[in-house]
Amino acid sequence: MYKIILVPIEFSHEHSGINAIKIAKKLIDDDGEIVLVSVVGSIPNYIEAELPMDLVENSKKLAHEKLTEIAGKAGIKSDVKIRTGHPANEILEAARIYDADLIIVASHRPGLSDYFLGSTAARIVRHAQCPVLVDR
Repeated sequence: MYKIILVPIEFSHEHSGINAIKIAKKLIDDDGEIVLVSVVGSIPNYIEAELPMDLVENSKKLAHEKLTEIAGKAGIKSDVKIRTGHPANEILEAARIYDADLIIVASHRPGLSDYFLGSTAARIVRHAQCPVLVDR
């Protein structure tokens, strides 16, 4: 069905991401690719100057290792990507760069603040240029 499926993984809700991978495995073409992406939040420059220089790089390295481990546990050979910035923006940019046919995003039950600010999943649904499957 789909050639390239993008699956964003948030480590604080890892179990939801693993379920999204299971869905992707059912929907991907035999020669398709599942791209796992995780976003490390960016640190404002004025704060970053006060932190150890390798903090962001170490965070990205740990995230890459964790994402690779998740792919292995899920039994998929996946392209693993770590991005830095605002999660919704970076996920949408990754979908554009990799020309994703589908984004499968896990969504937790929204709280009151999500109705006013909008959750990451809601922003992805509103702005994606490809179909989005939201797994709850």
